[in-house]
Amino acid sequence: MIKITRNKITLGALAALLSLTSCQDYLDIEPKDKLNSDQVYRDVFDADAAVVGIYGKFMGLAKKHIILNELRADLMSPTDNADMYLQQINEHSVTEDNPYANPKDFYEVINNCNDALKNFIIMNQENKMDESEFNERYSDIGTLRSWLYLQLGMHYGEVPYITEPITNIDDVKNENLYPRLQLTELINELVDFTESLPYTSPYNANSTLVIDVDGYNTAKFFINKECLLGDLNLWANNYTAAASHYKTVMETASNSGSDSERYDVYRIKWAEIASNNDLAVGYIRYREQDAQALVNNNTQGWRSMFAREKDVLWNTEWIWSMPFDSNFAPQNPFVDLFSNQGGEYLVKPSESAMELWDGEVQRNGFPYDARGQKFSYNMINGQPVIMKYLFKYINTDTQLPFDVFQTGGDWFLYRAATLHLRYSEAANRDNQHKIADALLNFGIQSAYTVDGVTDVTDIEQTHQPFPYDFDARQGDFPFYRGDWYRNSGLRGRAYVERAEVMGDSLISIENNLIKESALELAFEGNRWGDLVRVALRRNDPGFLADKVYNKLYKDGNPRAGEVRSKLMSSNNWYLPFVWKEDE
Repeated sequence: MIKITRNKITLGALAALLSLTSCQDYLDIEPKDKLNSDQVYRDVFDADAAVVGIYGKFMGLAKKHIILNELRADLMSPTDNADMYLQQINEHSVTEDNPYANPKDFYEVINNCNDALKNFIIMNQENKMDESEFNERYSDIGTLRSWLYLQLGMHYGEVPYITEPITNIDDVKNENLYPRLQLTELINELVDFTESLPYTSPYNANSTLVIDVDGYNTAKFFINKECLLGDLNLWANNYTAAASHYKTVMETASNSGSDSERYDVYRIKWAEIASNNDLAVGYIRYREQDAQALVNNNTQGWRSMFAREKDVLWNTEWIWSMPFDSNFAPQNPFVDLFSNQGGEYLVKPSESAMELWDGEVQRNGFPYDARGQKFSYNMINGQPVIMKYLFKYINTDTQLPFDVFQTGGDWFLYRAATLHLRYSEAANRDNQHKIADALLNFGIQSAYTVDGVTDVTDIEQTHQPFPYDFDARQGDFPFYRGDWYRNSGLRGRAYVERAEVMGDSLISIENNLIKESALELAFEGNRWGDLVRVALRRNDPGFLADKVYNKLYKDGNPRAGEVRSKLMSSNNWYLPFVWKEDE
């Protein structure tokens, strides 16, 4: 078994661990055997191997995660190459033999989590891990388990909530042994458990699981606990609590001595007009009216967040991202899923998604949102191809793979834009409409500037207590910079016109936020949850049903009306909890 030591671990070694080759002892042994700490839970390095082994197993859920969260919603559609099971997911007509609907693989990872959590407690009691080592690892795996249960809840509606390792995983399907919790009950259980965890920060910089390689910190392999706590509280309608957890992450670098961290990390910063060394939609300077001058490459601009090396700028956006390596299992599933060059090309952007981007207007007057056809998808051989996962695989100049054997890539799980959208959703529901609108549109400084006032002492800031305190002041006499002075808002960074508030501000801003989530986060695995959460909150199944109907109708699907009628009952939103033992 590979030992993880601070001096020897590399990204390649971590990839090898993620491939499970060094962790089979943890994932193949029956739980009753794994409880023997003399075999596999001997010291902190064994605990680290268990953690990384669980994440390796977790990576096997990547394809299912994207299919369930995007194809069931309104932004993704099946291609002509898709099999009947993907068609069923798209049309909400899932049969019992549909492999995408089988919850067993979720529970296999959950059972590994339960086993590790139980043994971490034993290790701590037997002084095989000190308190800080225990707190970090126990909280990490506990949070990952809560994320898995949140996914199960939003897709199945009611699921068994199991917190102890079980010997026979197929017992999960036995309702007499493991009764199922409704989604609302499950959310409350998850909030209580996750809030009780002893550690909410990322792994300590001195942890044996954390290294820096070429500016990338491996802590971002692991789930961000505060983000998940924010999400759980958002689902539970605990808006101040949700905003507080999100704001903690937004302020990650507030005490940094480095300006490039303090003013940039998770702030959604403005465009660097001169250099285009940014993550913004932008044009070559002085050529803003030239469509050919759009910054569109793997190292500059908005697109580059999905393609660039894991450098300092990448770290300002990404909070949780997991790598696939061509040389190790599990294989990157996204090439086959999305690419029509060397892949199976099974899913594509829906017509309604493409129309949504084309309905926007850039600030230079061009009638589209560049985040759409320019970045999130491209037309290749006359077919719309989802590109966020393919920039490292397809040369966009030639529209051919760089190397069909080099299929490395990333599973994108959480980034600063996700954080800002969900914080704004919570803030808006907590009657902080102006702050939510500012973060959505052109930023705090823009929203809190007063015309004709040049003294920034009392402007360009929110004057609110935590979690609604923002200081975007920028003064030169005397020189002063608030932590949020570079914040440009999501639509400011995307170079599109502001989203106006129409009628009731709460509902209008929430509608704008959910629309912006489609424009900004499409195909990243967030959409189904967004639609379910808001529809439940409003007690309005039409909010969800209409969006799915519009997708199917614009795709020319003759079942569009039938599916809408079905989804007008929230009981029909969920997958059948059908357990297949032979998968």
